Amino acid sequence: MERSFNSVTRPISAQLLFLLITSFLKWPCTEAAAASAAEELLKGFEATPNPSIPFFQPLLNDSSSKFSFGFLRVNSTQLALAVLHVPSSEPLWLANPTTLSRWSDRTKVFFNGSLVISDPRTRMFWSTETQGDKLVLLNNSNLQIQKGFDNSNNVNVPTVLWQSFDFPTNTLVETQNFTSTMTLLSSNGLYSMRLGNDFIGLYAKFDSGSDQIYWKHKALQAKAQIIEGNGPIHVQVDPDGWLGMYQNGTTPVDIESFNSFQRSLDGLLMVRLEPDGNLKAYYWSGSSWVLDYVAIRETCDLPSPCGSYGLCTPGSGCSCLDNSTELSSGECSSSGPYSNDMCSDPKTQKNDFKVLRRGGVEVPFKEWMRYETTPSLEECENACGNNCSCYGAVYNNASGFCYILDYPIQTLLGTGDDSKVGYFKIKEGANKKKINSGLGVGVGLLGGAVLCLIGAVGFGSYKIWRNKKRVNRMLEEETGGVMSGPYKDLGSASFRSIEMCSSGHR
Repeated sequence: MERSFNSVTRPISAQLLFLLITSFLKWPCTEAAAASAAEELLKGFEATPNPSIPFFQPLLNDSSSKFSFGFLRVNSTQLALAVLHVPSSEPLWLANPTTLSRWSDRTKVFFNGSLVISDPRTRMFWSTETQGDKLVLLNNSNLQIQKGFDNSNNVNVPTVLWQSFDFPTNTLVETQNFTSTMTLLSSNGLYSMRLGNDFIGLYAKFDSGSDQIYWKHKALQAKAQIIEGNGPIHVQVDPDGWLGMYQNGTTPVDIESFNSFQRSLDGLLMVRLEPDGNLKAYYWSGSSWVLDYVAIRETCDLPSPCGSYGLCTPGSGCSCLDNSTELSSGECSSSGPYSNDMCSDPKTQKNDFKVLRRGGVEVPFKEWMRYETTPSLEECENACGNNCSCYGAVYNNASGFCYILDYPIQTLLGTGDDSKVGYFKIKEGANKKKINSGLGVGVGLLGGAVLCLIGAVGFGSYKIWRNKKRVNRMLEEETGGVMSGPYKDLGSASFRSIEMCSSGHR
């Protein structure tokens, strides 16, 4: 599968599972192992992970054997319940993506009417909290808990109590409904997809109180209208190669077409929110995943392609907002620790941050950014400087728009227009921490070197004293215990000379 743009995203403390499993390649044994799994699980089922299995332990298959549900091994020692696309070994759904269990014989999965995974050592517990009769995997990868049969219409159809399609992770597959109550979350937890009244929105979480929208697709309503009060919208991936937006009925209020639009495809079609924040569609060609749709086509239009305090210039790539710093390991060294208080120190009344100004910059996705109108750059800067939740501002001299950045500074856009000026706060603590830690390391190394030198000198002095004593004893034995003048003077002078040389190197 084609991966995301070479973008930089800052990880969060509770990383989601897909960030860890993307390092795995296909395992040839997956299809063979899946062939031995059951096609339904009844009450009383129980399983523990097999320590000899390297990647995926199937527990349940669909009738076509294209999809399998089971234990997914993560990072060698951890485990998650997952639904896989068997031909590609690609995970499509995870039971609890924010918490990992251990790959251990004490970790247990069972079905007692609820699907439950329990790890007593880490106290991880997840349950569907249902009272069903069986667990089945459908031919579209939907995992369902079913109970009895619905005979109200004389149709022999089981009642669905719970299904994985209602709890997507970062992927939607064809025929899967995505509603206004659901959230699609990228594997690193930084980006999400949600529905508004008449649009699809992509949002970024930049360590601030609220999410920032960075991409919005509004319904064109060409074939059907959205009627206020007639219910929320939902979207669905159509097998004919498009993402449809619906309110009621089967006529879409909007169609976002893919490259495979109205082409006959035999393989699975899916939409995924990638770790760089882009929304992409892929289809399975029989041997690989083929890119079919990209929501954000330009790298610099992504939410943070160059990382914190980065500058993305179309055609030139990534650099740093601060000209005195260099892009190292995908990050700009001037970025400081994140804080919700970007004001002066109340004790000293001095700014706890330094100010960086840069011309020729512009905010990304500015049509969705908050702004004020100010008559001058100075007033725009003051509006941010006096605001404890403001991390920076960008002023457009032509329009008078002052864009307020109320989240930690990410990537800005580079332009050739010097009338667009940026004002950015950088916490001083970052540089002080680096300096102090560097000084501490230096002092520690110096102290260690001095101790080693003292030890070496002490050991050398001990050897000298021992050799001196041995030589004196030898001379005493040769002279019958009487030390005559020349030998005594020679020995004393020689060792004094050595001790002085040794002392001179301390």
